[in-house]
Amino acid sequence: MRYHPSPMQRLPHHYTVTALAHAEGETRLESSGLPPLVSAPPAEFGGPGDRWSPETFCVGAVADCFVLTFRAIARASQLTWSSLRCEVEGTLDRVDQVTQFTSFLVRATLQVAPGTDEARARQLLDRTEQTCLITQSLKGSSHLEATVQFPATEAGA
Repeated sequence: MRYHPSPMQRLPHHYTVTALAHAEGETRLESSGLPPLVSAPPAEFGGPGDRWSPETFCVGAVADCFVLTFRAIARASQLTWSSLRCEVEGTLDRVDQVTQFTSFLVRATLQVAPGTDEARARQLLDRTEQTCLITQSLKGSSHLEATVQFPATEAGA
C-alpha cells in the first residue's frame, strides 16, 4: 500500500481518542476512522507486560513522529534514502515526587545510496530531531544518536 500525502490542513488540529475500560482488564482505545487498540499497564506497574501501555505508546509516538517528520523533511530536501530505523528509549523516573519521562534517546539509522552526501543526511536527521512535534511537546529531553549507512559492497567489486 503506497502512502500519498495530502497537503497539511490549517492549524489548529484536533484529535479525539476515547478510552473504554472496566475495573479490571484491558483498556480499549478508539478514534473515529481508525482500528481500535488495546492497552494495559506495563509489567513495571503490575500489568501483564504483553500489551501496549500508555508508556510504550508515548515512546512509540516519539519514534513514529521522528520517522514521519524525517520523511517530510527528506522529501522537501530531495534526499533519496531507502530506509530509516528509529529506536527510542524513554526513561521514566521520579522528579520532585512526580513520575514522568525525563529523557528520550533516539537511535536513528538511515540507509542511503552510495554517493549520498553524508553531512547533508546527518543535517536532515538533526533538523528532524529539532522539529518533531511530539518531542517538542514533551517535558523529557531528547537526544539523537544518528548513523548514516551505505549499502555493503561485494568483496573485490
